Amino acid sequence: MLVRDAMSSVVLTIGPTHTLRQAARLMSARRVGAAVVLDPDHCGIGILTERDILNSLGAGESPDSETACTHTTTSVVFASPAWTLEEAAAAMSSGGFRHLIVLDEHEPVGIVSVRDIIRCWAPARRETAVLAGA
Repeated sequence: MLVRDAMSSVVLTIGPTHTLRQAARLMSARRVGAAVVLDPDHCGIGILTERDILNSLGAGESPDSETACTHTTTSVVFASPAWTLEEAAAAMSSGGFRHLIVLDEHEPVGIVSVRDIIRCWAPARRETAVLAGA
């Protein structure tokens, strides 16, 4: 199975000046764990995750004054829609992160998460187990 089969094509994009509270509200409303941060003037494409917001709050920072650009990960590993889920999982495992921005022609077309991969793999694993027991 490929990344294009598992990824969410609904990508939440925000700007670097969004506050963490604004980002959290948008992420919560869309029920996503990450937002793509587009900053053409500085870092290009980055990612802001739930964990980034949680770390900021845990450090006592204000979600109303902290901005996305301060907490955005800019050294991002991007996935291709043609990657296998195994390739995506390996990149996540070796990098220690749970989301990959999927780029096609240098444009974000989706996000694939660990949850997406598990959702795809779980039925296949059950089928294999059933067939093995038959």
